[in-house]
Amino acid sequence: MIRKAVAGDLPGIGEIYEAVFDAEAEGTVYTNWQRGIYPTVETARKALEAGTLYVGEEEGVLWGAVNLNGTQLPEYDDIPWKLSADQEQVGVIHTLCIHPSQSGRGRAKQMVAFCEETARAQGKTVMRLDTWEGNVPANRLYPSQGYCLAGAAEFFFQEFTREMLNCYEKRL
Repeated sequence: MIRKAVAGDLPGIGEIYEAVFDAEAEGTVYTNWQRGIYPTVETARKALEAGTLYVGEEEGVLWGAVNLNGTQLPEYDDIPWKLSADQEQVGVIHTLCIHPSQSGRGRAKQMVAFCEETARAQGKTVMRLDTWEGNVPANRLYPSQGYCLAGAAEFFFQEFTREMLNCYEKRL
């Protein structure tokens, strides 16, 4: 089940973030995230307070989290989006994260489908997102779910690192 997060979910979300950092420390790095900087429990708390944080849960155990809102980063202005929409018609997926123990079970696809359904219910007509160019699983996932690469740009991610992010879009 995927549902809106509650305050009691914050420790579990933090555990998911830490599990990703631990897995990357032991092997292949797929994110551009940095432990203690982004994402953190405080990152999740801000999304919770905004009412845009969702979690995947099974039998009382969290397996994923995502921040779904309409916030387009300033660098989005540098992307040649093909799907036009007014600001209020755009949904944006941020910080979609699946616990590494749940990898390969279709959890990310579930989360993306949930985001699309939720955005449609909110009156959104276009979904957008960005992902680090080195995030191989994400750069495979989104096209497999009907997203088109709109372009790439250098982002000053969370004001701590400059990096190239691929930006995807899909008509809802």
